Amino acid sequence: MAYIRAADRQEQIVAATIRVLEAGGVSGTTMRAVAAEAGMPLGTLHYTFPSRDELLRTVITRVVDDTSAALREALDLEQGVEHALRQGVRTFWDRLLDGGTGVQVMQYELAMYSARSDAGGLARLEFARYTDLLTELCSEAAAFAGEECAVPPDVLARLVLGVVDGLVLQHIANPDLARSERDLAHALDMLVALAAPRRR
Repeated sequence: MAYIRAADRQEQIVAATIRVLEAGGVSGTTMRAVAAEAGMPLGTLHYTFPSRDELLRTVITRVVDDTSAALREALDLEQGVEHALRQGVRTFWDRLLDGGTGVQVMQYELAMYSARSDAGGLARLEFARYTDLLTELCSEAAAFAGEECAVPPDVLARLVLGVVDGLVLQHIANPDLARSERDLAHALDMLVALAAPRRR
């Protein structure tokens, strides 16, 4: 068997886990299923990730990090908070539509699984990382543009996350692209009005 660097092996396992989660949900995501999808012995998987919880935490971190990289690439934070809100949400939404809703459904399922099985640990991790990311982006955009908002960045971040998650769930449950796009435009107007960014 060819040598695989530890970082590459971990990446291979995380990618396989995401595929298994998308196909079979949390209940179907066993260590054995992930090892088979990754094409490696079960012992190798257990050596890299001793527990399924540790593996799922790594998956959540990877998905949020991927989202963070895409948002940072799309945003020109010097254009201020309104740009960050509109372009950031639009980038996330377009990625969702282009890539399908499987990863988003996986995240919701992991959050609900977490609420029932591990006292919410995975769900807290997921939402804390997203909230931290959005708080950082809003804070950086405000600082670059010399702006201040009517609400604190962490409050704005939680509300953005709540509104977007709600729209995504509605789109998953009842796909209607035209309706979803209209609702997204109204939601962005509402969030920008709430933030009310102004020059210091």
